[in-house]
Amino acid sequence: MPNLNLDPIDLKLLKELQADGRVTNVDLATKVGLTAPPCLRRMRTLEQSGVIKSYHAHIDPAALGYTITVFAMVSLKSQAEEDLKAFEDHVRALPDVRECHMLNGEIDFILKILARDLQSFQELLTSELTSAPNVSSVKTSLTIRTAKDEPGVPVPDSM
Repeated sequence: MPNLNLDPIDLKLLKELQADGRVTNVDLATKVGLTAPPCLRRMRTLEQSGVIKSYHAHIDPAALGYTITVFAMVSLKSQAEEDLKAFEDHVRALPDVRECHMLNGEIDFILKILARDLQSFQELLTSELTSAPNVSSVKTSLTIRTAKDEPGVPVPDSM
């Protein structure tokens, strides 16, 4: 993505949209001090440039029966690029794996996994993670509670 020169109005737009992605263009324009047409043009520019990647609802996992959140630290036997990509492709196909981040250090990847219960997590762990090609070890930690779950990116007032 090119280095965009975001002005304070663009940053206000991003802050407001991140707080409420369903805000109307008219309300958004009022909040950031514009009229509706230039507000919409700025939004489209932010979307087309890739600054705004998508819009989505932040759903409570428990409302859909996902009562367990697990972080899994995965070490691979080989860190050759093709092996890393193969592992990434493997976890992309697992719907319960919600995030996958490659790390430096002893652990190669950390995964955020949502599971309905311990049994479904254990099935995923044994059938899809520990048995995956090139996986050396998987260490897991179940969350006890979540103190903060804020989606998005911290948006500064100016850049």
